[in-house]
Amino acid sequence: MRLSLIGMAGSGKSYWSVKLAELGFYRFCCDDLIAGRLASELRRADETSMGLAEWMGFPYEPDYKSREAKYLANEIDVLNEILGDLENREPSRMEKIVIDTTGSVIYTGQETLGKLLRFTTVVHLSTPPEVKERMLQVYVAQPRPVLWRDLFDKKPAETNEEALARCYPRLLSARESLYEKYADVAISYYERHRDGFGAVEFLREIEAASKSQ
Repeated sequence: MRLSLIGMAGSGKSYWSVKLAELGFYRFCCDDLIAGRLASELRRADETSMGLAEWMGFPYEPDYKSREAKYLANEIDVLNEILGDLENREPSRMEKIVIDTTGSVIYTGQETLGKLLRFTTVVHLSTPPEVKERMLQVYVAQPRPVLWRDLFDKKPAETNEEALARCYPRLLSARESLYEKYADVAISYYERHRDGFGAVEFLREIEAASKSQ
């Protein structure tokens, strides 16, 4: 079983990929691999290290655009390396792999996404509109590297926080439609959060959805 988890930052991709790793899956974490490639840049002026989210910053900051482009270029390289590895592996019915993608995987291009669909089952961790406010609060309080792709604009009278609150739902909506387009299977937010739903149930949902297609 080879799985790729896709969805918004904060949707639970890392949580579930770690849970699957506990069941014996080999885990590729794209954010960690991207951070490794950018390690020389993840330094503050005092030479202490910073995380990807701090380095990327928010979309209203002056260096954001250039860092967004650099992040995406490294993401494409990382994902193509992973997929190249999967393509060259000997097929094995016992092999279990999970790719913890970034929220911006949908921007990596048709060729890369085509390979992702060819070599893995793409699982969308969907996010309903009614939880968007909670996700915004999490993003502001605990930033993750997010590619806005020109979906952020600040009006003259707005504060940065007001602009984020207005634009984040638009980003979520645009992204969700793309995740749906490229996913083989979707597991709903409410299903993932119901009592007693663990990694075994997660796999059963994928298997049941795959058989029904």
